[in-house]
Amino acid sequence: MTNYYFAIASTKFLVEEEPLEEILRERTQYYLDHNKNIDFWVVNDPKFIYRDEFQNLFYKIPKPFTAIISTDKSFIHWIQLRVAYVKIGSFQRPEAQANDITL
Repeated sequence: MTNYYFAIASTKFLVEEEPLEEILRERTQYYLDHNKNIDFWVVNDPKFIYRDEFQNLFYKIPKPFTAIISTDKSFIHWIQLRVAYVKIGSFQRPEAQANDITL
């Protein structure tokens, strides 16, 4: 199983009101400078949020959603500190399904 960590908010907030492009550009450069593989994705309307385990987490967030998903828990905590108004959580995927993180 692969652990994925996420920060999620309304698309309007995360994409339009926050400097998301700048934040991710900085983080991408950090990864490149430290020879790390990019292990994060920006996903619009991720399907995993409709799982039963998350039904109480997202009911107050205006739709549509945008999520930043990573295998690096500390990166998601960094996003939470940088952006502030996001919900964070995690989920697991079997290795065979790891390429489709939106499910």
